[in-house]
Amino acid sequence: MKLVHKGSVKDIYEGDNPNELLFVFSDRISVYDCPIPSEVPHKGEVVGRCAAHWFEVCKELGFDTHYLGMQDKAMRVKKVAIEADPAKLKGSVSTLVPLECIVRHYIAGSFADRIKKGKIAGEYASMKTGDKMPAPYFEVSTKLEPVDRLIDFEEATRIAALEEGEMETLRDMCLKIDEVMNAQAAKNGLIHVDGKKEFGRNENGGLMVVDVFGTPDEDRFWDASRFEKTGEMVDMSKEFVRNHYVEIGFKDEVYEARAKGIEEPKIPPMPESLIKSASEIYIDLYERLTGKTF
Repeated sequence: MKLVHKGSVKDIYEGDNPNELLFVFSDRISVYDCPIPSEVPHKGEVVGRCAAHWFEVCKELGFDTHYLGMQDKAMRVKKVAIEADPAKLKGSVSTLVPLECIVRHYIAGSFADRIKKGKIAGEYASMKTGDKMPAPYFEVSTKLEPVDRLIDFEEATRIAALEEGEMETLRDMCLKIDEVMNAQAAKNGLIHVDGKKEFGRNENGGLMVVDVFGTPDEDRFWDASRFEKTGEMVDMSKEFVRNHYVEIGFKDEVYEARAKGIEEPKIPPMPESLIKSASEIYIDLYERLTGKTF
């Protein structure tokens, strides 16, 4: 197979068909856009299996996707052209919609940070980490810029060459998928906190779900039992690993370096105990989310 792109955690190869690609999910792990010099056993297989599960859910919901099936542990997908100005390719080939669509159900992560910094107004300004939002909160960020940034719907519509009503369509698709995901998570003792999804256009110009979602890398989950009994937010996703780098001060160091425009510190490897726990969490999440044995 010919390697097309080697990412921080995912390798992309040419498929047997010129219009197909193979996603190979590695055991590599990255936080804060920093590849960690450690691997988490079984992580790649969990991510691939979770993604395949949710693409099958999309099929049941009647949503088009780029997913074509699994080939051993790799995922076969339709090739999607990446163009900074998607209007140039619209309607001719499958293209990426250069946005990340984010849906939040609980106050957590960067949204909680924005509240603390006074960047969130209205009814959310007084909420704290762990609070359930009164309704799903939908927002979008850029996808192809050096650093993703949150943007309003007007700018998103322009840079993604969306037609009238398509932003609402993206939102509705995200919410319908999350409705199923939230229900399956709750049934198996999990809380779906937030997550992101990406979209593209098929060769006919229709919207389709692309990349991967609903995995421990893209979405945040908490253990429901602990949260309901004590209010403790026990992470069942990559957030568990991020927390380690927060605790040792690496997150503050790397963001300070970026703000000052100086060389970023090197991220240290994960302790062996963290590697073992992370692997167990990934497998446990897969089994509880899908009801399947790993």
